[in-house]
Amino acid sequence: MRSKKPQYRRYTRSKFGNFVYFSILFLAGAFTILPLVYCVITSFKPLDELLIFPPQFFVKRPTLSNYLELPSLLGKMQVPVLRYFFNSIFIALAGTSLHIIAASMAAFTFSKSRIKGRNIYFMIIQIMLLYNTVTLSVPQYLIFTKLRMIDTYWVYILPAIPSAVGCFLMKQFMDASVPDTLMEAARIDGAGVIKMYRKIIMPILKPAWMTILLLSFQSMWTIVPNGTIFSEQLKALPQVMSTIATGGIARSGSAMAVTVLLMIPPIVVFLITQGNVMETMSTSGIKE
Repeated sequence: MRSKKPQYRRYTRSKFGNFVYFSILFLAGAFTILPLVYCVITSFKPLDELLIFPPQFFVKRPTLSNYLELPSLLGKMQVPVLRYFFNSIFIALAGTSLHIIAASMAAFTFSKSRIKGRNIYFMIIQIMLLYNTVTLSVPQYLIFTKLRMIDTYWVYILPAIPSAVGCFLMKQFMDASVPDTLMEAARIDGAGVIKMYRKIIMPILKPAWMTILLLSFQSMWTIVPNGTIFSEQLKALPQVMSTIATGGIARSGSAMAVTVLLMIPPIVVFLITQGNVMETMSTSGIKE
């Protein structure tokens, strides 16, 4: 007598269920990008449409005047615009690069080293995730004052180098993607710590540090220090561009045009790193 094979019931959504599921996702995504779309549309509105009350979402007579008048507005500043642009690029690149190096080295130490108390230290790193930049602003200002770093590039860069988020993501990704046997094989072949970090760890951690690249670049590109930068030569592009919005509703079109231009670099970085972001987020949720 033949034994009956166990039958497994396959649970799948119906076509209607898939339709409802993807409709909810589409509506949620559309609602998320709605402010971005409104910002782009408003940047093409002429002045008479900006003054309409209640405000209208779509533009009837699109114009480029809000973009064309930006050179005249920025040309009245004390420092050339290229100086502000250089400051933003330098701050974003330097802060992001140093942050990736520091986070990857810390994650390498917490994940693969044998130092005593590493779990306790990493627990302290996780506790630091509860704090934001607002709660740390006063201690940071006191440190900057004692070290005489006010009105220097270090005010931008130094707080961006240590990050609990970057260390946590890289450490979790390393635990799941870099086996200990690979490290042992590298040690047998005579590889030192620095060589293992450069030749093994960093290539494998590419999805993780590309994710950190996106998060850190976005943060550094839009950074506006409060009460620490007074020199016009050291101000970044977002800090200067925000002065255009102080002209009232008549400048709202130009302010939206500035916002659209400032969004372009983070969007480009996101398009380059989006695949690595998804891989990192899915892997970093794995617990030991």
